[in-house]
Amino acid sequence: MAGTAAAVLATAALTLPAAHATPTPAAHSAADVASARATLKAQASIPGTAWSTDPRTNKVVVTADSTVRGARLAQLDKVVASLGDKVTLHRTAGQFRPLIAGGDAIWGSGVRCSLGFNVTKDGQPYFLTAGHCGNASSTWSDSQGGAEAGTTESSTFPGNDYALVRYTGSADHSSTVDLYNGSQQNISRAGEATVGEQVQRSGSTSGLHSGQVTGLNATVNYAEGTVNGLIDTSVCAEPGDSGGALFDGDTALGLTSGGSGDCSSGGETFFQPVPAALQALGAQLP
Repeated sequence: MAGTAAAVLATAALTLPAAHATPTPAAHSAADVASARATLKAQASIPGTAWSTDPRTNKVVVTADSTVRGARLAQLDKVVASLGDKVTLHRTAGQFRPLIAGGDAIWGSGVRCSLGFNVTKDGQPYFLTAGHCGNASSTWSDSQGGAEAGTTESSTFPGNDYALVRYTGSADHSSTVDLYNGSQQNISRAGEATVGEQVQRSGSTSGLHSGQVTGLNATVNYAEGTVNGLIDTSVCAEPGDSGGALFDGDTALGLTSGGSGDCSSGGETFFQPVPAALQALGAQLP
């Protein structure tokens, strides 16, 4: 995946974390939050819903997309009301979906995704992308109909959303991210995102976009299944951006999972944390 692999993967001209305001005292305990999330999981795991925790307020933010209506909306409203001020409910005009599409960049069997980060495992070159991409194709190329450049070795979705692809062709395995302005950002480490952090995302459909981390440990109920432990952000994304890199400066944070909206009207996008993926896969950044 020579040039393309390096380009799709390399990406990071990111702003440093913004200075955070002094947090207000948490209105609820960690036990309250855990109990609220357990209730949502048991009674409101409805496709088109998502929830994440804001540790600054210890409240759970629930979002429902445009497909949640009628009896399903009534059920969600009932559950949210029963949880009182531990939970707030928002609506989004879009539809939560994994951001996969046909196109160019990293091509699989009739699908296109984006490379996340180049990594190594047992001294061999690999790259990370989204698990729903790995589920969709066992082989990858850097052009539509091109020669094989990598094979999916491991893929997890739903539950989590990460895949490990082993390079089989000659490619540049540099630890960088494409900034889509002719330059690249070196990536030297993986880190955990924090609420309020200013971040950037690189993807093969919409290029480079920025936003803010709005929640952690997000649960998203896609039509294809539920994914847990995601990073919730205000960054936009579009089909084909799946698997692309979320980063802050030289720190790898996440892999694009899915969301709602687009980069014209804005939206909400969720990311698989990179540290968890690396640990589960036994891989490391180069």
